[in-house]
Amino acid sequence: MIRLSRDRTALLVVDLQERLLPAMRPEIGAQVIANARILIQTARTLGLPIVISQQYPKGLGATVPAIEEAVLGAAFVHRFDKVEFSAAMAPPFGAIAAQLKRDQWIVIGMETHVCVYQTARDLAARGFATHVPADAVASRTKSNWRIGLSLARETGAVVTSTEVCVFDLLKRAGSEEFKTLSKAVK
Repeated sequence: MIRLSRDRTALLVVDLQERLLPAMRPEIGAQVIANARILIQTARTLGLPIVISQQYPKGLGATVPAIEEAVLGAAFVHRFDKVEFSAAMAPPFGAIAAQLKRDQWIVIGMETHVCVYQTARDLAARGFATHVPADAVASRTKSNWRIGLSLARETGAVVTSTEVCVFDLLKRAGSEEFKTLSKAVK
């Protein structure tokens, strides 16, 4: 299903980590963090669960402070460390997904052609509607970013944008949620 529903959607933040972020071009890294923060604010405002993975934190460091700050006060945050490239194949994810009972996932993070693609592929293979905002994922090279998005699309993921996700989840204007989130995307 392409239409996102706040009752069915969860946000999966894949490997936005301290030692991985500097490997991205600075303007791309800044864009991904900014859009990740918008999507986290959306999840917090609408009550969506947020799941955060960290790839081998001993080597790649912890989740970046800007993301940690953004999730402060969120009602539903689940975290796990992994060595699998696909967050969906990491043993803790299965238990978290079963507990959340969400069948739509917005997948953001790094790197598009490795962990994000493999996560999107495995979520789609399990029958989850998977959305990958192209402006909230990054790779060290633009060609790998493009390839990762293309492969994600081929496996059944919807390649989208941060604003598409925000306004699809909102459904309509005029609410306090709309006022809060429309300011966030400007």
